[in-house]
Amino acid sequence: MKSPTSSSALPAPWDRHLAQAAAQRQAQGLERTIVPPAGLDFCSNDYLGLRLDPRLAQAAQQAAARYGSGSGAARLLRGTSPVHDALEAALAAWKGQETALLFNTGFQCNATVIPALAGAGAGVFSDQLNHASLVDGCRLAKAAGAHVEVFRHREPQDLSTRIQAWRAAGGRGLALVLTDAIFSMDGDAADLPALLEVCRDQDALLLVDEAHATGLLGPTGAGLAELQGVAGQVPLVMGTLGKALGGFGAFVACAEPLRAHLVNTCRGFLFSTALPPGVVAAALAAVAIAQAEPWRRARALAHGDRLRTALGAPASPAAIVPVHLGTAAAAMAKAQALQEQGFDVRAVRPPTVPPGTSRLRLTTGAHLDPTAVTALIQALGAQP
Repeated sequence: MKSPTSSSALPAPWDRHLAQAAAQRQAQGLERTIVPPAGLDFCSNDYLGLRLDPRLAQAAQQAAARYGSGSGAARLLRGTSPVHDALEAALAAWKGQETALLFNTGFQCNATVIPALAGAGAGVFSDQLNHASLVDGCRLAKAAGAHVEVFRHREPQDLSTRIQAWRAAGGRGLALVLTDAIFSMDGDAADLPALLEVCRDQDALLLVDEAHATGLLGPTGAGLAELQGVAGQVPLVMGTLGKALGGFGAFVACAEPLRAHLVNTCRGFLFSTALPPGVVAAALAAVAIAQAEPWRRARALAHGDRLRTALGAPASPAAIVPVHLGTAAAAMAKAQALQEQGFDVRAVRPPTVPPGTSRLRLTTGAHLDPTAVTALIQALGAQP
């Protein structure tokens, strides 16, 4: 009989492999652990402060009591309830699109929508700093035979040059362009009008991930497209329900032919149990609140502007403020010091960001009051 390993359920080679990998992460200062929330929240994506709003909980309870605790199946089987249809209609109207389609998570949405749209022969062009879910969607598309390129961050001209070069080299398939609206680690924004112009010139389809813009930006909170005056012009808009809307899930808003294509081809949609009715109802309530209570986004964004001004950070339309510290060790030390002072601030290290760019990723929300922002500014050694 084999002697037990340190983790008795693991074969010895696997136990050694995992131990070596953990030791390497620890040596590089990149080991991660799950830490429960504590202190003033300056790290979540609860931009509108809706996560604990009792109106969302009440909507969820009522829907669960009426339709059940779970959906019971994928959408194409028995997983659709009236609240699913109602939420999709509300999201489509808010985004200025013809229709919408719900997904279980933003990661699942991006990672599976991209290969559903771009298979063999297609060209996929992705911003250099796009979210990991878009990156993984590109990898799946590449595995299916698509040509994938990365264009320089927020440089539409480089995008145009790359699409033209691909066409000149014999690329004859469909072209898909991917960008975050708000880039999650820096808080900077894509130039959607410029990207749309490139896509129109090149007959390319533009997919914009508005995860950190939905609910927060624009006159009605619809997102960056609304803020930049191109609402309804972006062919495919992705958004999440678990950030500013305080719940869970994701969606794409688009034209009906695109939705029909995804319903028939997108594996993340086809083979996933639908979101529970309670989760969907909470999101439907959040959409209404986000539009009816503009003070929430105004407050979150004002807090972000105060932090940026005090820290000398670049201007941004978002509620994300990076504090660059360089090494992983420096970022971890600063985060721990702030946590000990009562601020829930987290360090961001590679591979989330490139080596040498570790940072604190500060976020602001409507749940914070001005005195909390002042206190954090002071703790960071800046003038409020």
